[in-house]
Amino acid sequence: MKHTISELEDIASQVRRDVLRMVHAVQSGHPGASLGCADFFTALYYEVLNHSPKFTMDGVGEDLFFLSNGHISPVWYSVLARSGYFEVSELATFRKLDSRLQGHPTTHEGLPGVRVASGSLGQGLSVAIGAALTKKLNNDKSLIYTLQGDGELQEGQNWEAFMFAPFHKVDNLIASIDYNGQQIDGPTEKVLSLENLQAKFEAFGWHVITSDGNDMEQIVKALHYAKSLTGKGKPILNLMSTQMGYGVDFMVGTHKWHGSAPSDAQLAVALSQLKETLGDY
Repeated sequence: MKHTISELEDIASQVRRDVLRMVHAVQSGHPGASLGCADFFTALYYEVLNHSPKFTMDGVGEDLFFLSNGHISPVWYSVLARSGYFEVSELATFRKLDSRLQGHPTTHEGLPGVRVASGSLGQGLSVAIGAALTKKLNNDKSLIYTLQGDGELQEGQNWEAFMFAPFHKVDNLIASIDYNGQQIDGPTEKVLSLENLQAKFEAFGWHVITSDGNDMEQIVKALHYAKSLTGKGKPILNLMSTQMGYGVDFMVGTHKWHGSAPSDAQLAVALSQLKETLGDY
């Protein structure tokens, strides 16, 4: 391993602090799922992804990551900055006028690490499949990774993509689902039930693995295992259980923090529960 599990957990703690401070500073953004996915992003960028902060849009010879549920941009921005794509101090510009760190990731600001605008839900997997097929045409053995929210799966375009990838044997693709059971209007089971997702993906022809996205050791193992399954004729689906708001006791497990910013007092309480490990920006 490049890092110990303890080191990765320390990085994730700092990432969560970054998320909360970014959203609080402008009283705008999406902290809930960002906190829930901090372990996944840390494991991906610090342990699994073959990538370089010397960013090029083409990414030849590198693994590529596409974020479909772009509203959780704070966690992605934090990990990109902390892993060297741009200065950590730039996190202080999140959602401000003329910032490269927009509420949803975009490309025209030229932010290193971002290859496609996202946040119009349901589109990320389609883009990723195109990139994966391009890798194959170019004889580039690198892999494509994606992340989608579970509420996002209520968009129909996803299921066209989920059907397309196995049929065309897009086996250089690892898709993860942030399966936290929450969306902006409430629990997914009450808004529009997703039923048995594992059975659905398996019926579509995906190789499905399950993981606990808030257990660092487990998510690292799951992503490495997923990587070992590539090149065998099937795309891989990591059905990853998380808790929205993970790491902060009053935010855990509720949709109320999907798109709400903490007050000054709430920020202080939240930060007291998260160790500062890399230094606040």
